[in-house]
Amino acid sequence: MNTKRVLVTPAAVAIIQRLKAEYGELFFHQSGGCCEGSYPHCFEKGGFLIGSNDVCIGEIEGCKFFMAGDQFEYWKHTQLTLDVMEGRAASYSLESTIDVAFLIQSRLFTEEELNNLEPLIALEES
Repeated sequence: MNTKRVLVTPAAVAIIQRLKAEYGELFFHQSGGCCEGSYPHCFEKGGFLIGSNDVCIGEIEGCKFFMAGDQFEYWKHTQLTLDVMEGRAASYSLESTIDVAFLIQSRLFTEEELNNLEPLIALEES
């Protein structure tokens, strides 16, 4: 079994399911730190334009998870875990409507995990 690049906590799953029930199909984009801080944003499908340099690093709860290619180069050696906390999120991210915020926890992959990573998802598949 391949090592996943992005995981999700049970608390975040509950929020994702709540948002999906209200907004339909969702996806995530890991912010690079401009304007809204450096954390994940949750969007309705079509609510944010994915760029040709963005990378789809995986899928959580049926939602694609993207980040900018240059940021991925910096983070490619880490496993990300999407979590949630109480408090206001970025104004552009859907969970801000329910006063919670998604956040990322990260850890370095082991050498064995690095050699067994799940492949990236091609943009045309996203």
